[in-house]
Amino acid sequence: MKTHDRASRERRRIVGALSALAFGPAFGAAMAQAPSPYPSRPITMWVPWPAGGATDLTLRVLAELAARQLGQKIIIENRAGAGGTLVMPVLQQSAPDGYTIAQMPQPVFRAPWVQRVAWDPIRDSTAIIQISGVTFGVVVPSTSTFQSLEDLLLFAQKHPGELTVATNGVGTTPHLVMDELMGRRHATYLHVPYKGTSEQMLAVSSGQVMVGVNSNGFAPYVDSGKLRLLVTFGEHRTKRWPQVPTLKELGHGIVATSPYGLAGPRGLADDVVQSLHKAFKTAMHDAAHIAELAKYDQELAYLGPADYSRAMREAYQAERKAVERLGLARTS
Repeated sequence: MKTHDRASRERRRIVGALSALAFGPAFGAAMAQAPSPYPSRPITMWVPWPAGGATDLTLRVLAELAARQLGQKIIIENRAGAGGTLVMPVLQQSAPDGYTIAQMPQPVFRAPWVQRVAWDPIRDSTAIIQISGVTFGVVVPSTSTFQSLEDLLLFAQKHPGELTVATNGVGTTPHLVMDELMGRRHATYLHVPYKGTSEQMLAVSSGQVMVGVNSNGFAPYVDSGKLRLLVTFGEHRTKRWPQVPTLKELGHGIVATSPYGLAGPRGLADDVVQSLHKAFKTAMHDAAHIAELAKYDQELAYLGPADYSRAMREAYQAERKAVERLGLARTS
């Protein structure tokens, strides 16, 4: 019996060896070429603002929650400057493999109409998900004599070029809105651009500049009494500061919330888009992320890949019209 068993095992070994010789190389090559399930390594998320600002902090919470869904770490890389547009060269030059994604801020849809750039925000990106929008506003030090937006505008009219106004960069929404407000009054001011919110708010609260125009990163400074919020840019008054009027209700006819989301490079495969979308959709509705947004008076503004792609195209064309209306369009 034992002899029979040994003989059977030997026959199986010989057959297996012959099969390996016949099919081994092809089988091995096929195994080597089989793609690993996505994601199989960490993902890098590029944020076009300095670390520590409101957008950076909320996206870090979101990334940590999404990483749990994906089973891979999401590494945040900050690339501040140029009004938030520095993520576009990154996306343009990255492989469409799902391991490089970026926040898409409103200035990327505006910049190509204002200046010549080597990238196109629609052509060179793949929409993944829209997340939220921001609350913009005008703030002054708590010791400022400006009690209203009208006080500020009147000062600029009476003292040409003396009003110092800080924004989060040239060509950003705060910069363009302030330009439009001043232009309507034929007033001039000194623009002081900063790379991010934290540095800018410190400069305003310490009196280095007279006025700050930015997104909800000013919230902690307003709540602590270091800054006074004069006006917000939304459709309606905020829940957080219901006593503060909007530009629209003051008769300026301006509403700006700059919705933002995440995108990958051009040509990102649909299955990868869906994997990322599913993970970030779950993450953005997590109570921890909603609570982090609430710190800066933000709410969810979810759009899936198809709807976000359409919203991006609409934003691109709307920015063109806005730039042309303000006379800021590039001439060549």
